[in-house]
Amino acid sequence: MREVPYNRAAAVAYARRWAMGRNPAYYDFSGVGGDCTNFASQCLFAGAGVMNYTPVTGWFYRTAADRTAAWTGVEYLYRFLVGNRSVGPRAREVKRSQALPGDIVQLADSGGAFYHSPVITATDPEILVAAHSFDALDRPLDTYVFRQARFLHVESVKKW
Repeated sequence: MREVPYNRAAAVAYARRWAMGRNPAYYDFSGVGGDCTNFASQCLFAGAGVMNYTPVTGWFYRTAADRTAAWTGVEYLYRFLVGNRSVGPRAREVKRSQALPGDIVQLADSGGAFYHSPVITATDPEILVAAHSFDALDRPLDTYVFRQARFLHVESVKKW
């Protein structure tokens, strides 16, 4: 297995291309719990170029019925990214000031439950994001209402 850089430019380009629409290669989960983490995973895949096909604990999408929870679930994606030591992207939680375009920010509600996974499209002069469910492109992060944000900085990608 080799470690390669995460292609941030490709992740952001994908986010810009599909933020206000849907890639027909993926199911739209908007009507069944939300599409934000599905969209974030698509962007991550565009930058990583590889999925992790480990049953249950991996990170992959074949069809709406053949995918892991990490592909579409906020908490599951977090656990996969920060715990991944195998194939695919890996991330660590960083301070807001360390986040870069192509990274993921996850937002928590007033009860502390993380519910949204926008993709960072820009960081200067402010953090802008792209997202699904409530579709957004270059929306200022500070226009969301949230109690807490965690920034997931994608460090690298492992490939065979």
